[in-house]
Amino acid sequence: MSSTDPAGTARRGVSAANDDPSVTMGQLQIADDADGRATEPAGAGEPVQPDHRQPRRGGFRRLLGSELRLVFRRKRNLALLAVLAGPPILIGLAVRASAPRPGEGPNFLGQITGNGLFLVYTALTVSLPLFLPLAVGVVAGDSISGEAGTGTLRYLLTIPVGRARLLLAKAIGVFVFSAAAVMVVVVSGLVTGALLFGLHDLTLLSGDTVSLWNGLARTLGVAAYVITALLGLIAVGMFVSTLTEVPIAAMAATVAATIIVEVLDAVPQIGSFRSVLFTHHWLGFGELLRPGVDVGSLTSWSLLQVAYVAVFGALAWARFTTKDITS
Repeated sequence: MSSTDPAGTARRGVSAANDDPSVTMGQLQIADDADGRATEPAGAGEPVQPDHRQPRRGGFRRLLGSELRLVFRRKRNLALLAVLAGPPILIGLAVRASAPRPGEGPNFLGQITGNGLFLVYTALTVSLPLFLPLAVGVVAGDSISGEAGTGTLRYLLTIPVGRARLLLAKAIGVFVFSAAAVMVVVVSGLVTGALLFGLHDLTLLSGDTVSLWNGLARTLGVAAYVITALLGLIAVGMFVSTLTEVPIAAMAATVAATIIVEVLDAVPQIGSFRSVLFTHHWLGFGELLRPGVDVGSLTSWSLLQVAYVAVFGALAWARFTTKDITS
């Protein structure tokens, strides 16, 4: 295999073995199709056992680069990003056509006509319960199970970077996609709001007004908070992805788990238990629209997501580094 991009080579299927029986395993040429699917070579049904080879210098960097290219070249993922750009545009056009009365619609909806910045906050409020979790859940659930389902996972494990680093590269790929998904909503809302309503000094929840530049800085803070808020979902999806070789099952289980948690979060009878659910503080970015931002609350809410990453990341690592790979 080529040393310049071992991760890309590992995703190619075997072709020479079926054409020439004299070709050895070391001479197999692995061919890549548009979806990254691979054809398993003859006699390759034995499970791949965990190994402890010394990682090759630069191998992880090349693996990560290959993973990011894979994530952002898939038509399905690009389609998800395109869909996420839609809600801000539709909300903006609807408000432009008929301004809502006070008390109607989600938070910040009635303030869009006075300042296009509020279209960003409204779009995030609408997207967080369903659209963003759906996009992130699909990519996270597919991260490991997708490779196993297409038969390329056992070839990836021939790269001398170790299973833990492979899992880390997958997690970084999902995180970068999640950040891109949030920024698509933010940029779409910002551009649409600027075109339809203009951008002006920001009126905070208290009624105080700050400059436009202060408002843009707070908007970037909102985006950063939402990206952090999705870390728990990423960790859960990665763990689920290590449990199955069926990508659709992993995606569906991740999205279903998110919906179940959101339903539990909406039931006040369960009391303080809701505060430890990873969805409970998703809309906490409103704290950034107050005159005195409560940094302590934002930090504690973000640390909850870090706790989910620690727990489910450890579970994913334990599962992935000890399992036999047969696909």
